[in-house]
Amino acid sequence: QKSKMIHSVARTVRFARQAGSTAARAFSAAPNAEFADAASQYNISRTIEGADATSQVGIDSLGIKNATTIYKNLTYDELFEHEKANNEGVVAAAEYGETFTVDTGKFTGRSPKDKWIVRNVGSDSDKNLWWGDVNQAITPEIYEDLYETAINHMNSKEKLYVADVYCGASEASKRKVRFVHELAWQQHFVTNMFIRPEEECDRDIDFTVINACAATNEKWKEHGLNSEVAVAFNIEAKTAVILGTWYGGENKKGIFSLMNYWLPMVDDLPMHCSANVGKNGDSALFFGLSGTGKTTLSADPNRALIGDDEHGWDKNGVFNFEGGCYAKTIDLSEKTEPEIYRAITTNAMLENVAIKDDSVPDYFDTSKTQNGRVSYPIFHIPGYLKEQQAAHPKNCIFLTCDAYGVLPPVSKLTSGQALYQFVSGYTSKVAGTERGITEPTPNFSPCFGAAFLTVHPTRYAELLQQKLETHGTEAYLVNTGWSGGGYGVGERMSIKDTRACINAILDGSINDAEFETDEIFGFAMPKSLPGVEGDVLNPRNAWADKDAYDATAKKLSGMFKDNFKKYTDGPNDYTNFGPL
Repeated sequence: QKSKMIHSVARTVRFARQAGSTAARAFSAAPNAEFADAASQYNISRTIEGADATSQVGIDSLGIKNATTIYKNLTYDELFEHEKANNEGVVAAAEYGETFTVDTGKFTGRSPKDKWIVRNVGSDSDKNLWWGDVNQAITPEIYEDLYETAINHMNSKEKLYVADVYCGASEASKRKVRFVHELAWQQHFVTNMFIRPEEECDRDIDFTVINACAATNEKWKEHGLNSEVAVAFNIEAKTAVILGTWYGGENKKGIFSLMNYWLPMVDDLPMHCSANVGKNGDSALFFGLSGTGKTTLSADPNRALIGDDEHGWDKNGVFNFEGGCYAKTIDLSEKTEPEIYRAITTNAMLENVAIKDDSVPDYFDTSKTQNGRVSYPIFHIPGYLKEQQAAHPKNCIFLTCDAYGVLPPVSKLTSGQALYQFVSGYTSKVAGTERGITEPTPNFSPCFGAAFLTVHPTRYAELLQQKLETHGTEAYLVNTGWSGGGYGVGERMSIKDTRACINAILDGSINDAEFETDEIFGFAMPKSLPGVEGDVLNPRNAWADKDAYDATAKKLSGMFKDNFKKYTDGPNDYTNFGPL
């Protein structure tokens, strides 16, 4: 045991040094030649042919026995050739290189109402899962029917694609996941999104996903389900099946949901956040819902990117779950998001993006969907951290876009306040962004990832509290929304001011500031920060009409309180750390 502890400490120190070294050297834009070199290093491809192909790969134990050709962990070049030969999509003439493009049919996003988890009565998952609208229960018998449908479909194929990949960069916490697909582009997707193994990893698989997207559940009404689509998980059987939806994101988010279950079982924290690390190995977490600036603010020329979406925090530090990024392409241009735009090159893959007659992608054409996407390996982002893990975070930043204009641009949180804000997961939608919204509308998503939580939100908060206190991590709330009034009256916080707030947190200069307390929310607000106008830091001072500010602040306070009532039934109640 002592030897393991020494090894763990040594690993943590090494990761901190590597993170600092990588951050110091990796901030110039990587040319496409470097992308190609990184892609060529992934080369563990095998093609298995013959009557015993399925047994050689080990999928015969799943019931898949008829395929005579298995394409396993194909290289990027091989995947591209298979996609073209199979006519699975078209090749787009993206500015920075040819990029394969697929159309996923009528499903252009996740189908949350069709996600199901087997309730194995008396099992660990039965006792620990947060059952309800997010985690809908089905019986083992229904799952067996769904599983049989998937297996029968796979047994009708002569050729199949199998990918063994990792979820999690941490040696201590990673999970080995096997995907069985019928299409090359689906293997391409998981190759982009998960961590690519450097050598064969086909033993001791932790979980298997059978993606029979072309099959549907014709017995859905008899089963009492919501449609012929089913994305179903059996935690104890270590298998999942996907039926009826071709959307690539179902592969990624399903495993994220499982990590949200597995890690808390060993007292580690899964997180829906981005993360980066400075030249001295100081890592930071950025939590935030869509529109809060999570991706933009974690992309810092002076810091290396660990990952942009899903992470874990275990005994060794913070680590990326993924080996790539899955970005929206709506209205994408090189001017607005240069890193993502330039990442769309060979080995990336576009999904549900309009292609013009000259084969050039049109990111402004949303006639198919507003949820056009690109998946690409993380090495397409300049300044990424190769190790994809770093030491325990020094700072934890919750981002919110407050359209009411009452939250400070930056606040230092106590441990209790951090937990309350974490469980609340607040941001707001503004008028004009969605049909029917005529005034700012609060959007609360517990732990900044409600759709993927598998245990009670307060369990994640309990784990966050342990991590913050054990490692001395500071927590902050940063408002990227409105100042001087709500939406339609005030102005959106400038990226200059927001970046100055973030920089003050990351370089520690915020600790030199004098603080005052927000009377309603109890936050500690700095009175001054370099590069930020003083009146902006106290939101009440920024409002011309102080009475209107007080009334709006009380209104938002009430919304927080009403929302938090649903979380008082968990193992811990953090109500006392909320607003007055």
